[in-house]
Amino acid sequence: MALVIAQISDLHCGSPLYDPLLLQHAVDEILDLEPDLVLVAGDLTQEGYAFEFQAARDALRPLQEAFTTIVIPGNHDAKNVGYVHFEDHFGKGEEGRADRVLHLQREGDPSRVSVVAVDSSRPDLAEGEVGRGRYPWIREQFSTPSDYRIFALHHHLVPVPGTGRERNIVWDAGDLLELLELCEVDMVLCGHKHVPHVWNLGRMLIVNSGTVSSYRTRGYTRPSYNVVTVGPDRVEVTLVYPGAGERPAAVYDRVTGRLERNPELAGMFSKEGWTW
Repeated sequence: MALVIAQISDLHCGSPLYDPLLLQHAVDEILDLEPDLVLVAGDLTQEGYAFEFQAARDALRPLQEAFTTIVIPGNHDAKNVGYVHFEDHFGKGEEGRADRVLHLQREGDPSRVSVVAVDSSRPDLAEGEVGRGRYPWIREQFSTPSDYRIFALHHHLVPVPGTGRERNIVWDAGDLLELLELCEVDMVLCGHKHVPHVWNLGRMLIVNSGTVSSYRTRGYTRPSYNVVTVGPDRVEVTLVYPGAGERPAAVYDRVTGRLERNPELAGMFSKEGWTW
């Protein structure tokens, strides 16, 4: 039985480039999809203001009411002391932080999935950091016996093609990657750059999502979100354009470790099928 994850990020409610219709399309499509997990990987707002968080919460409420949903903040949500509004609208997570832990085991399926999602934001900084002080806690969460381990954060761990000079990888990316390898993490889900991409480092799959509802994109990249399907032998990543169709993004063979990416995954350099 496959595990289906809807991965969305970078809503940017409140931005002049935010389109609520795109987000509504995405929510409606995900409701029809009926995934096992919805991950909202940060930057719900543009400036961290209370009214922006209210708009994000109202838009996401149907998903939260229908499915298991994890919401973590991004760097834009930490602007202007926005982290207090994040807690008001989405609650506190583990140990009073925005971090979340979930152990999934579906009825009739003996496999167990562990999801650890952390707040990588820092107030009023674009850069992110998990921090070595959080490593023992992460290690402890992944010590639970699991058949598949997923780590999630807003910031990306490795550079994304076509996004220019790299400035915003989490500051402790090297140490964090080593920790995740030691924890035998199978997949990392992240956002931040508004460009979808899929990497594999050894047996670890790193899946970036684009922006679901903002026109702050690069080249011919369009707003999108990911549907990630984890099966016993393979992982499929599908790129979905809210209200405008989808395309295969990547297929990862869990047996051989081979990753096959759609060469037009991000779509920023190809005008084919590009319309607003």
